[in-house]
This record gives sequence, C-alpha cells and structure tokens, in this order.
Amino acid sequence: MSLRIAINGYGRIGRCFLRAVQESALREQVSVVAINEPADIESMAYLTRFDSTHGRFPGKVDVRGTTLEIDGRIIQVSHEQTPEGVDWRNLGIDLLIEASGRYASRLELEAFLAAGCPRILLSHPGHGASDVDRTIVFGSNHESLAGNEQIVSAASCTTNAIVPVLSILDAAFGIEHAMMTTLHSVMNDQPPIDGYHHADPRRTRSAMQSMIPVATGLAKGVARLLPQLAERVEAKAIRVPVTNVSAIDLVATLTRAASVAEINARLRQAVDAAFPGQLAYTEEAHASIDFNHSPYSAIIDASQTRTSGPQLANLLIWFDNEWGFANRMLELAAFWGGRLSGKGT
Repeated sequence: MSLRIAINGYGRIGRCFLRAVQESALREQVSVVAINEPADIESMAYLTRFDSTHGRFPGKVDVRGTTLEIDGRIIQVSHEQTPEGVDWRNLGIDLLIEASGRYASRLELEAFLAAGCPRILLSHPGHGASDVDRTIVFGSNHESLAGNEQIVSAASCTTNAIVPVLSILDAAFGIEHAMMTTLHSVMNDQPPIDGYHHADPRRTRSAMQSMIPVATGLAKGVARLLPQLAERVEAKAIRVPVTNVSAIDLVATLTRAASVAEINARLRQAVDAAFPGQLAYTEEAHASIDFNHSPYSAIIDASQTRTSGPQLANLLIWFDNEWGFANRMLELAAFWGGRLSGKGT
C-alpha cells in the first residue's frame, strides 16, 4: 500500500516534489492525493504541464472539476489560506509536505496536526531545534528516524549539499574552521525589476541585474546536523542572476595537512561508498547549467579543488537547488513511510 501524501504550497518545491514522484521509481510507494494551494486550479495545472526550468511535465495533466488528474491518478485540490481550513483528516493522508515556507514554529505547525495531519515533513528548517522532532539530511542521518516523529524538517537545499561534504572532510582530515559562501540562483522573494518586495533593502533590487548578498542560516543548520563543528563554521550567501543551479565555495582549515590529490581521492571514495545517489564527483570542465535537473544533493567539482599551504583547502560544490532537494524530500518521505510500516527501508 502506497504512502498517501498531501502537499501544502504548490510553488517551486511543491511542483518539483510532485514531478519527482512522477519521474522516480518510488512512484509505486508514494502517492500524492491532495494539494492545498491558494492559486486557481487552472493555473496550477498549467504550471505543472510547463516549467521554464525543468521542461514539460512527463505525464498527462488534466483538470477534472476540483481535482487534478495526473496520468489517471486523482489529486484533490483545495485553496485554503490556513492549516485548519482544510479537512486533512477526511483526506486519509499519512504525511503532509509543508512546502509553502510559511510555517516554521511548533505552534504554527501544530495547527496542521490539530486539523488532522498525522505527520509533517517541512521543505525548510524549523525556527529552532525544538520546533521540530528531528532535522534530517537524507543520506547523512536518515537512519536516526524512528518513525514516531510528527514534525520533521528536511533542512534546506544548501544544508543537504554541504553537510555530507563537511562530514567527509572532517572524518578524513579534521576541520578546525570553515567558511561557506553560497552562490544561489534567484528566488521568488526577489523582483525582476526594483520594487517594494522585501523588508531587506537588498532584496528590493532587480534579481536579474545584480549579485545580491542575503542573510543565510546555513551555519546554524550545519551545527544542528554536525554538532562537533558548532562555533567553527560560518556562512554567507549571494544571490546570482541565474534561474536555477547554485554553488557553494567552501574554505576549510584542516587539522592535518592534505594535498589536492589526497582531498579529491577521499572525496571520490566517499561519494562512491557512502553517498551513492546523493553525491556525485566530477573532474570535467563544467558550467552551472550542466547541473540543471540533477537529482544529486551536491556534485563535487574536483577540477576546482585548491590548497594554500599544508592545511587550507578550497572546494567548489554544485547543486540543483530545486530538483536535488525535491528528490531528497521524496526519498525521506518514502523512508519515513517504511519506518511506519515496519519495513525499515
């Protein structure tokens, strides 16, 4: 019996999650049965069929009254603005994907539970560690999921990209300190031309004309997943004028000396042995567009690995911030479903 999933918020991640189900071998284990999205159903169907970033949807999408039909599968659609506005209980769902990004405190999320959602998987971090039962980066700590949790965060796309790489480096060489700079593609909280879109004055500026520094909680996210690195990692982020695919420029002071060849060898070995399907490794000459629709959490670009002195290392990590993250959320949802059914994986 497949895991019955609802999606709250049918934006970039919500639509990518549905599409990931469609394109994945996990589609027999997972069924999207409901979507809550304020937009009208015709617009939802249109943006499902046609995606400027990921291309045409690989299936048939129809509107049947108040439902979407995806290759014969019926999805109930509602347009409520609040958690309690949807009768989640009567939808018979096993798990809600909260992809609106609007809810991150435990008090807010418990409104979904009270309205009949048995479990929630967030597409973003909780405000604090106590706001969620567990934060999971699939491939790194998903085995810690017991199955009895009610609110789980899948962290963020950047956390999913960097945590496995940091864990490899720390295990192999030790990390004294690290600085991460995310070069992130534009997001929908930025205007195409200057406008009054955000309290942060930088985010009122045209997304496609400038590189724009923004706040990031990446260092906090890393510390939650890798507590041994707490107070030893820092991060900043710059939005860059591309529509998809991001990169992390990582600078780390290692505990012991390591050459470029040693670092790359350890990374390649760990990618193949510990993170198959989540991480990839390349030595080819790439541009960011090459990783559009890449299902990996991160792709280590070994051609860009550098060292300065014996212990200062610099790495470049690519990731499709939409598609890679949506695939990790799908894998996490399926794994959680396995825990619930007693199958484990």
